[in-house]
Amino acid sequence: MSVHGDEAHRLFYSGYNCAQSVACAFAGDLGLPVETVAQMISGFGAGVGRLREVCGCISGMTFVYGFLRGYGTPDDPQAKTATYAAIQTLADTFRQRSGSIVCKELLGLDTVEITPQSEARTPEYYEKRPCPELVRYAADILEEYLREVPSCNSKAL
Repeated sequence: MSVHGDEAHRLFYSGYNCAQSVACAFAGDLGLPVETVAQMISGFGAGVGRLREVCGCISGMTFVYGFLRGYGTPDDPQAKTATYAAIQTLADTFRQRSGSIVCKELLGLDTVEITPQSEARTPEYYEKRPCPELVRYAADILEEYLREVPSCNSKAL
């Protein structure tokens, strides 16, 4: 477990969605207020807009990685390749630990009711979901990656 993992876990239990919990755990490293990060990534929760597709944990990791180490100009194919390779490594590590990177699969849903209405955060809600531990895994994975893999960029943990 890591400092960022513990913070992501706490943030999820405080009501933030999965993507927000992971990204906001790194708000200090991004130099941004938690509220700003939460707003920027708010639509990526619950598998992107509650569509139950790519897990918000992956979106949160991707957001933070891109901010800290991503490429900023379209004419740098090496930086683009390096960014995509890093995201693929992060996603693969998450998949190995959790079994999937797809929200509906992680939740064990055979069918998905597409509705924008989020569920009330009750003790039963938290009990039936793997999400609190998944946000912890994602933040742990990202923290470890950022610490251990050298950066070509000045923004690193």
